[in-house]
Amino acid sequence: MDIKTYFNPPLKIWEFFIKRKVKNISKLTNIVLPIIDHVKKYGDLALKTYTRKYDYVNLKEIKITEEEITQSNQQISDTLKEGIHLAYNNIKYFHENQIQKESKIEISSGIFCWRKTVPIEKVGFYIPGGTAPLLSTVLMLGVPSKLSGCKDIIICTPPNKSGKIHPSILYIANKYIGIHRIYKVGGSQAIAAMAYGTETIPSVYKIFGPGNSYVTLAKQIVANKGIVSIDVPAGPSEIVILADKTANPEYVVSDLISQSEHDPESYILLISIHESFINQVKKELKRQLTNITNRFSIIKKSLEKSRIIFFSTLERSIEFINQVAPEHLIINCHNSSYWGNKIKNAGSVFLGNYSPVSAGDYATGTNHILPTYGYAKSYSGVSVDSFIKKITFQRLSKKGLRSLSKCIEVLSSTEGLIEHKRSINIRLKNES
Repeated sequence: MDIKTYFNPPLKIWEFFIKRKVKNISKLTNIVLPIIDHVKKYGDLALKTYTRKYDYVNLKEIKITEEEITQSNQQISDTLKEGIHLAYNNIKYFHENQIQKESKIEISSGIFCWRKTVPIEKVGFYIPGGTAPLLSTVLMLGVPSKLSGCKDIIICTPPNKSGKIHPSILYIANKYIGIHRIYKVGGSQAIAAMAYGTETIPSVYKIFGPGNSYVTLAKQIVANKGIVSIDVPAGPSEIVILADKTANPEYVVSDLISQSEHDPESYILLISIHESFINQVKKELKRQLTNITNRFSIIKKSLEKSRIIFFSTLERSIEFINQVAPEHLIINCHNSSYWGNKIKNAGSVFLGNYSPVSAGDYATGTNHILPTYGYAKSYSGVSVDSFIKKITFQRLSKKGLRSLSKCIEVLSSTEGLIEHKRSINIRLKNES
């Protein structure tokens, strides 16, 4: 397989590389909208119908039983449990350091303002499980939600062809997060169920979790309708690698391949300022592909859409990357920290030879639920802040109100809102 290479593409055609190739939006919408409407109207019946259609499973019960949750402890290895425990500790340590204590501020004499942090009451997690059970996503969502104080949490995840949920998902949800309401539903129908509620699945206030194009579109639709809010537009995986001749071609190729195995729709881009390095990568890619058996068709389809771009300078490369705003960015160059500081738009950045995206996907501690499709220009990845809201408070003494009266009078009068002014004056009317 030979990835097409482009040399110094001019600014006017950058959009060709930046634009993510997704399925026809109008076609996607024509599929997703009826699913959402049917779930809203028919509830559990629609969920079972779509699970049979898309997951080839005849569901008898949508909700996971306590027995299935209990059995999960015996169904996974001790080695896996050790890995989960290490990842949990790192994710917890990173996220608990995001918690900030609010304090009261005395704006001026008699005027106090402060903020109160309140966890979102009802949240729902979408955990992908079709082509691969993303057990790590349970940790990435569960840990910050627990630290934030969320109490009412549910999980929707698609069943395998046997109608089961991978035991690792159940094990983590139970042991580490304390979630027992888990439902065997995936796709757009799961998003609709969490937005509107069904006979079995309760509605939530905010939906979290990555997914394919259908899931991402469903999240955006219900959010645009004002039914729920969502975390980030997190669709198929994305990786951009910036590498110079100091990078190891073997490592770079392994990163390209590892991200391509997520989804045939993955967005993959390699940028380099050395043509000789690009040639090394192409040779190494052919070598490594010959040794792949697992998920090869997914990897092949994903890499067929990938590209390599040669720029003359790292400055031009960084300018281009900030326009791409990738989900994952690896900077594998001399003085990678220096170039990393020039990044304005990216979900998560990995610096140097020994910082693969896979480390962040599982165990460094940072969150792997990140904005895609260029939304990193305006969205952050999931954090403790994603699960909380801030309520502002103010308390004024009469003296404090008096000190603001002239300011409020002139501003409200200018806006033509006379009753605003009166609400101040009525409190101070007895003063000379």
